[in-house]
Amino acid sequence: MGLSIEKLSMRFDLPNGTAVQALKDVSLELKDGELMSVLGPSGCGKTTLLNIVAGFLAPTEGEVILNGHQVTGPDPERGMVFQKGALFEWMNVRSNVDFGPRMKGMPKAERDGITDHLLEIVGLQDFKEKAVYELSGGMQQRVALARCLANEPDVILMDEPLGALDALTREKMQGLVLKLWKETGKTVILITHSVEEALLLGERLIVMAPRPGRIHKEYTLPFADSAVNADLREIKKEDGFADTRDEILSMIWEMEEEIMGRAEGSA
Repeated sequence: MGLSIEKLSMRFDLPNGTAVQALKDVSLELKDGELMSVLGPSGCGKTTLLNIVAGFLAPTEGEVILNGHQVTGPDPERGMVFQKGALFEWMNVRSNVDFGPRMKGMPKAERDGITDHLLEIVGLQDFKEKAVYELSGGMQQRVALARCLANEPDVILMDEPLGALDALTREKMQGLVLKLWKETGKTVILITHSVEEALLLGERLIVMAPRPGRIHKEYTLPFADSAVNADLREIKKEDGFADTRDEILSMIWEMEEEIMGRAEGSA
């Protein structure tokens, strides 16, 4: 039935009596299986939007509807992948991935099958007994993806999941995200500060503007579908990629300059 974000607003009241309007009247419709990337300058409410969809924050106004019911708090139907894996350091890889099914009381044989399958998909089948701290940053994010998928969520929410990785690892992980999206058919919302990443990974791309956070422009893009079984560097050479990238970069740069101008004016 998809995900519906309806006239969402979020205001944070501060101790000094002032308030910050983080989001204002944001509305979106996502069909099942869509991959949407979200861009925008700092302070435009990207993470606030994601946290509301995750159920971590209650909006000041509006609502989020998933599969016909209102989101009122965290739920396994929505999985979250953070910038850093947020893994359980005291557990090995296998125990991290099967944590959700284990908490649901799933029989060991069944959850072992799910865990082994997911670790094979993310290329970590030979590391399942390793401690988390023994893994590289990229491998930890693979564990985080597998752990998220083990709960079989309808929607995967990703908050800068590749931002802390080196360039080569980030490119490999971008390919993995696309592979998992196609193979699982999950709805994905990806927050990123990288315009190129947003273009590569988003069927739809939302550019948000700040204060208050709102949708500034939306793009429908062909690159994610093309990139699933292709060299990502070749996709960046496709017609329209560079022009769209430059257009969005200019758009965000103008917003940043406006924000800086406001700050200087109020100083």
